[in-house]
Amino acid sequence: MEYVPAKTIVTRTKSTAWFGIDYNMNIYRGCCHGCIYCDSRSACYQIDHFDTVRAKEDALRIIRDDLRRKVKNGVVGTGAMSDPYNPFEKKEELTRHALQLVDAFGFGAAIATKSDLILRDIDILSDIKEHSPVLCKITITAAEDGLASKLEPGVCPSSARFEAVKRLSEAGIFTGILLMPVLPFLEDNEENVVSIVRKAHEAGAKFIYPAFGMTMRERQREWYYAKLKEIFPEEDYVSRYQKRYGIRYKCTSPRAAALWEVFTQECRKFGILYEMKHIVRAYKRGYECTQLSLFDNI
Repeated sequence: MEYVPAKTIVTRTKSTAWFGIDYNMNIYRGCCHGCIYCDSRSACYQIDHFDTVRAKEDALRIIRDDLRRKVKNGVVGTGAMSDPYNPFEKKEELTRHALQLVDAFGFGAAIATKSDLILRDIDILSDIKEHSPVLCKITITAAEDGLASKLEPGVCPSSARFEAVKRLSEAGIFTGILLMPVLPFLEDNEENVVSIVRKAHEAGAKFIYPAFGMTMRERQREWYYAKLKEIFPEEDYVSRYQKRYGIRYKCTSPRAAALWEVFTQECRKFGILYEMKHIVRAYKRGYECTQLSLFDNI
């Protein structure tokens, strides 16, 4: 494991609009999942050798000190820039110990991951849930394992992620799916979207938050196009992307409006939340008084 220096790790968010998260916590830099669409590969983030996972030096001490200095408790989110459950985490256990600190200092947790390794930490997430909100977001964008293995070669199969949703939900942890990005021309079809919603329902998911399209920026765009040519040599996907999107950052699926109608209809049928305000309200329900009392005691 390589290490990079860090002065702080738990930082205040500019806005709580994203899943009601108050603080961000990124313990690792880079990712070895190999997802061909990853926005974190973009040049603006200045992460060299992105496929090499590095941990932040002395991370647990820094996290402890960061949490100790916070004036208010809140929800600590992790997984924004690098998956907290990359393969190295199985041995390093930095995410696990960081969650123990989150628990000890009375904070909540919101985790985004594509790995079923999160199941290892159900015990700690259950402990946090006793006093603060807990939200688990499992990214699934391809219903079938075959397509997922091409787009996300270093990630466990979609079927394993649906199973993770099921086990987390059975443990009483508020869990759902990030349906993003939905790649134009590859995943933006009704069959894929409907299948994900129905499998999510079977797994007991409380919510699905979608984005029917993707983003592309400098360096990431070139990587994505090269991978499309490598994985789908008989399909001219690159020309289709270039013709429709040029160098635009936001690449909304041409089928977005129709997919949204189908998606929301299916979610309503199964009682699955899909709007941000409803998701945040639901996973934080019942903790308002607890959080206020924690603030009063500081």
